[in-house]
Amino acid sequence: MSNDNTIDYGPLEELIGVWKGDKGMDVAPEPDGAEENPYFETITFSAIGDVSNAESQLLTALHYRQIVQRQSTGEIFHDETGYWMWDAKAGVIMHSLNIPRAVSVLAGGEHSGEKEKDGGTLLSVSASLDSPDWQIIQSPFMRDNARTVEFRHQIRVGDGKLSYSETTMLDIYGKRFEHTDQNELVRQ
Repeated sequence: MSNDNTIDYGPLEELIGVWKGDKGMDVAPEPDGAEENPYFETITFSAIGDVSNAESQLLTALHYRQIVQRQSTGEIFHDETGYWMWDAKAGVIMHSLNIPRAVSVLAGGEHSGEKEKDGGTLLSVSASLDSPDWQIIQSPFMRDNARTVEFRHQIRVGDGKLSYSETTMLDIYGKRFEHTDQNELVRQ
């Protein structure tokens, strides 16, 4: 949890720390169908503090880094970094991410700031190419060969556990493909 009790991270508070999980499953596109890749990972969420925009918007922010490794070889096949942000006044959570395939996403979603009945927190964000607010940016190569058209990410956190599911819709190999990732992690 945050060391600074004066900053209200709202629904992001429970994310702060290091999480590890070994139940991951990546379903990725291949020219002849789909490939399943079991994985383990570490996600580190670090408190950044308050961020002021144009003297009228106050965000609280977490930086994160996600390292994903194949269970079969230990090889890193996904390295992602970005931020989770909370705008308490607007009731909006935001997730910005970058992956070293020349793809960046700014996803967002509404959140009441309240916990669920079981005491946990559910965070849901999305982005798409045609959204006026939450968008996807990619290099010309990716746009032409493996275009990301939609992104959805949901995290459930509480009681020292974090689970997520993520869906990235891709136009790849001449078809639309639903690339999915999901895992269950525990706080270290």
